[in-house]
Parts: sequence; C-alpha cells; structure tokens
Amino acid sequence: MNIKAQAEKAEKLRKLHHGPRILALPNAWDAVSARILEELGYPAIATSSAAVAFSLGYPDGQRISRREMLEVVTRIAHAVKVPVTADMESGYGLSPEEIAETTKQLVASGAVGLNFEDITGDDESSHVELGLQVKKIRAIRDTSAALGVPLVINARTDVYLMPIGPAATRFERTVERLRAYRDAGADCLFAPGVCDPEIIAKLVTALGAPLNILVSQGCPSLDDLEKMGVARASAGSSAMRAAMGAFQRVAKDWLAHGSYDSLQQVTIPYPKLNLMMARKLS
Repeated sequence: MNIKAQAEKAEKLRKLHHGPRILALPNAWDAVSARILEELGYPAIATSSAAVAFSLGYPDGQRISRREMLEVVTRIAHAVKVPVTADMESGYGLSPEEIAETTKQLVASGAVGLNFEDITGDDESSHVELGLQVKKIRAIRDTSAALGVPLVINARTDVYLMPIGPAATRFERTVERLRAYRDAGADCLFAPGVCDPEIIAKLVTALGAPLNILVSQGCPSLDDLEKMGVARASAGSSAMRAAMGAFQRVAKDWLAHGSYDSLQQVTIPYPKLNLMMARKLS
C-alpha cells in the first residue's frame, strides 16, 4: 500500500475522533463484513480480535498468533477504501521491542490504527505494569511515525472489564492509567466495561482526550453517548455473535425439519452480495 495514501488514511481516522459526530464502529471480522460496513457508509472499519479469533477456531484472549491475526487484518485493509483500525489485543509481545515489531507488521498490513490493551492473560495478575505499558505505547508511536504512518492508537485498560482491584478505586486507577497512555501518545482512550452514564461522563471530563466506550446491553444509546462527549463507540464481538446467532437459528430450524423462513428474514440477496464483493478498489 502506498505510504503517503496510508498516512492520509491515518490522519482521516484521527480526525474522526474529534466530531462532530460520535465514531460508531460495529466491528468487522472478515473482508465481507468490512465491505458491508463500507457500503452502508461507515467512514472507517474497526476489527474485533475476539470475532477474528472465533472465526479461525480460537477462543479470545491472544490465543491466535500474530501472523494469523495480521493475515485477516491485511485482507480487510485491502478489501475497503476507508481507514482500518485493527484490534491487536496486547500486541503479541511482552517487551517494547516486540511491540515495535508488531507495529512494523501492522503498518505493512495496510491498517492505520490499533486497539492496544494492558492485560496479557485471563486474570488480573496479567495486568501490565503501568511504566512498561507506557513504554510499549511509545514504541508504537515512535516506530509507526518513523515508517511514515503515525498509527491511531486506541489505548485500552481493563480495570472495569476484568474487573481488576477494589471497586472503590476503579475510577481513579482507570483515570491514572488512561492519562498516562494519553501522555505517551495515545490518540483515544478505551475503557470497556463501563456503562454507567455518571461514570462515563466523569471519564470524559477527567481524561481530556477522546474516549471509546464498548457498547452492550444497558449502555446509553449512541445519541446519548454523543451528548456526553464520548468520541467513539464500538461493539467488540457483539455484531459477529449476532450474525452467528442468526446462523444458529437457521440451523435449528433445519434440524427440526421446520420452515425456511429464517433464511429469508435478514438475508442479503445473492446478486447484491456477489456484486459487492466483485467491486474492485481503484
């Protein structure tokens, strides 16, 4: 991919985090889901690491290899014209040097941004020490800038989602980490697991940088999040799991020798989907 064009996409994605509308991203997991989002008019595509992992036969949680994840990211980035930001979990490495190598390969894939989280395993003992995580974020910033494509970094902490540590101090610890990530060069700050409108509003005020919320049942609507000042809302693996739920419903109907009605409820017509995938990028 042309470096100049890729850098322009990165800058476009960066600007999308500063309004006037919330950047809504129902995450893709393959080329066709990304193409559907682009056809609907989404200005950028975000991937879901969990959804990609599920589709390739892995559980979530950095069980998929860096190579396999980047193969999917590359396919998506070359299937659409809009900017692509990839969920790269905790970077598939433990040291800043390993994260720098992941950054090089991500730029080579054609993506222009990434999610970068601060846990490496299944429990709070895998929470990366704050100083080390800051060094990793700086490695992403410096490495991508040197390659001519300053990646849009969406730095994530899982203090609420895991959850990690005492409930009484989660807000303060989340703010401490996300401010440090902001100062290290992150463009957007991601606090999955937060749905309480009061906490979301306090985070927007405390962080002084674009905030990403993971939407789920019980979260405020996109319009309400936008009014609160949230810059970005993403679905994680929810969209993929909704699609899998529709497939499961079809399969259950067939198993029961029932009707074919479920095949027609939300189906994209074959000619339309085939034409969509036949479109060549200029």
